[in-house]
Amino acid sequence: MNRLRRFDLIAFDWDGTLIDSTALIVQCMQAACRDLALAVPSDERAAYVIGLGLQDALRHAVPDLPPERYPELALRYRRHYVARQHEPLLFAGALAMLHELRARNHWLAVATGKTRRGLDEALAQARLGALFDGTRTADETASKPSPLMLLELMREFGVEPERTLMIGDTTHDLQLAVNAGAACVGVSYGAHEGAAFAP
Repeated sequence: MNRLRRFDLIAFDWDGTLIDSTALIVQCMQAACRDLALAVPSDERAAYVIGLGLQDALRHAVPDLPPERYPELALRYRRHYVARQHEPLLFAGALAMLHELRARNHWLAVATGKTRRGLDEALAQARLGALFDGTRTADETASKPSPLMLLELMREFGVEPERTLMIGDTTHDLQLAVNAGAACVGVSYGAHEGAAFAP
C-alpha cells in the first residue's frame, strides 16, 4: 500500500476487478445469442468484451449481427443478467482494501463499461456506494479504451494524470489509463489473462 501514496485518485473497473461476475456475463451473453438463434460466442470471445460499452461489446461478441438488431440482443442479455444476478460477490480482500484506501484519504472511483442504471443497481446490491467518491459509465461518457470517463473523474477531483491510478482486469482498462496519461495496474484474476498485460 505504501507505493499507492503517490496517487490521489484510484479508479477501479467493476466487473472482474472488484466483483466476480465474469462467468455470469459470459453465460448471459451466450444465452441471449441462443435465444435469437445467433452464433454463440466462445467463452474467450464473450469474456473479451467485458469492460466495453454494450454496443462495442455486441459488435465484438457477435460480429455478423447487423447493428439494427443490437437492441434486441441487448434486451435478451439484460433479461438473462437480471434473472440470474444475485448479491454481487466481491473478490476476497476487495472490501478491506477499499476501506484501507479510504482511511488513507485516497479518492476512490469506478470507471466501468456498465450502464449507469446497471452500476447504480450493482453498487446498491453490494452496499458499496458510500465508498466511492465518483463513478463514470460507458453510456454517459464513451466506451473503453476512450479515456473520457477517467479524464472526467480527474477533472471532477482536480487530479493530474500522474497522480491517478486505474486498476482493471482487461486490456481495455489498461489502454483507457494509457490514453488518459494515468498509471495502471492489471489484476491477474479477471476476464483477460495476465499474459495479455505483458508488454
